[in-house]
Amino acid sequence: MPATSPYLVPVHDLMHRPGELRERVLEFDVPEQLGESIAVVKQGEPIRIDLRLEGLHDGVLVTGEVDTTADGECVRCLDPVEVPVEVEFQELFAYSQDEAFDFAIRDDHVNLESVVRDAVVLALPFQPVCRPDCPGLDSLTGEKLPDGAVPQNREATDPRWAALEGFRPENNTDTE
Repeated sequence: MPATSPYLVPVHDLMHRPGELRERVLEFDVPEQLGESIAVVKQGEPIRIDLRLEGLHDGVLVTGEVDTTADGECVRCLDPVEVPVEVEFQELFAYSQDEAFDFAIRDDHVNLESVVRDAVVLALPFQPVCRPDCPGLDSLTGEKLPDGAVPQNREATDPRWAALEGFRPENNTDTE
């Protein structure tokens, strides 16, 4: 990661000072797309990270809140959709590589890129919808259904399943 990365945060004033606390706000445009699914945070999308940096005996504890917007498409009607992404994270950055489980302070900086990327990608919805009551698409024509429409199952029953039609609860006359 180059020294000009927006994810790099200097912590030299907190190092080896247990109890010291700093708050910072990072605001920048996302340098690379976050996510690879139906909803992603596109490159160039504004992101805001509110940080709380705490000096500890063995490193710097970084707590953050990320706010940005993901773009995608509704899984029901395929219309474009914007999804607000608000996620929190917390990570300890150790003073030395030997003590670090995953993250260490390098050149008096913490690099938040992988922490932020993981938090944001895990918060992205798997199946975004434009609204909870989206009727979706007509199964035969592929056209968007009007508001309030209930999707009808007008497809013929697969002949392989025809023998099971008698087992539907509404057709069941047994009273147990």
